[in-house]
Amino acid sequence: MSFQPDDDTRRDLTAAHKRAAEFLGLVCTGPPLFGTSGSTVGCRSGSNWLRVSRSSRRRAPRPTGQGALGAEQLAPVSVPRPRLHDTMDWTEDGWFYQADVFDLVGPAISSTPDLRGDPGLDDDWWTALRGALADLAEAPGTKLTLRQGWIEEVFPKYLGIPAPAEVERTTGHGDLQWANLTAAPLKILDWERWGLVPVGYDPAVLWVSSLLVPAVADRVLEEFSGVLDSSAGRVGRLIALAEMLQAVDRGYYRELAPVLAERARELTGVRPPQEAGSEHRR
Repeated sequence: MSFQPDDDTRRDLTAAHKRAAEFLGLVCTGPPLFGTSGSTVGCRSGSNWLRVSRSSRRRAPRPTGQGALGAEQLAPVSVPRPRLHDTMDWTEDGWFYQADVFDLVGPAISSTPDLRGDPGLDDDWWTALRGALADLAEAPGTKLTLRQGWIEEVFPKYLGIPAPAEVERTTGHGDLQWANLTAAPLKILDWERWGLVPVGYDPAVLWVSSLLVPAVADRVLEEFSGVLDSSAGRVGRLIALAEMLQAVDRGYYRELAPVLAERARELTGVRPPQEAGSEHRR
């Protein structure tokens, strides 16, 4: 989902970013860029990128093997991503802050998770993405992304069908949408949700994020047909659809609502409950 921080959050994140830069001895230039989560801010420092995030204090310290630091330690070097060079954590006024210094990489393909136009990605880019996800699947994931209890809640509510009793999992990125990918060359950004994800979930998230650009959505299905056409991959697609329909219900991605509902109906044979997101579609 894509959130915009309010003015107080912006001021707090900006001040935290300044403190981190001073402590780490970095000089940042250019305007700050607030992330799509609504709780991060980043800025350039020479050939590096300093990113600061804020979360509730109960999440300190960083869980072992999770987030950007866990990805740096456990994900194969063959997975294209900005490398992590330095970190610092601190708590203040009930918040937990994380500062990470990454390689500076090219801009994301989209400023929002959902795609609004064809980025014209070539065959080599798609081959690199397939290879990256295959290599990532070999890494040990320590975080369970999308818990079974959440799946059991959203399937009947947003798809109109019971949740599967078991969900097959693999190690994956957990947030593979267009604001987390670069084009030339491919880099995969934002590793906060990486871990054990439902099989097919990563390409399925990319698919649902592409539905306003049918040619790209079809390309995702073609490139990842081996997993998305499997029984486990079909569940991964349904999970991605349910997650996005939940976002619509919360007021996000309104333009996607009708096409999400239609893709869900095609997969399940059941039209999603009419009340899901209806107050936001009126």
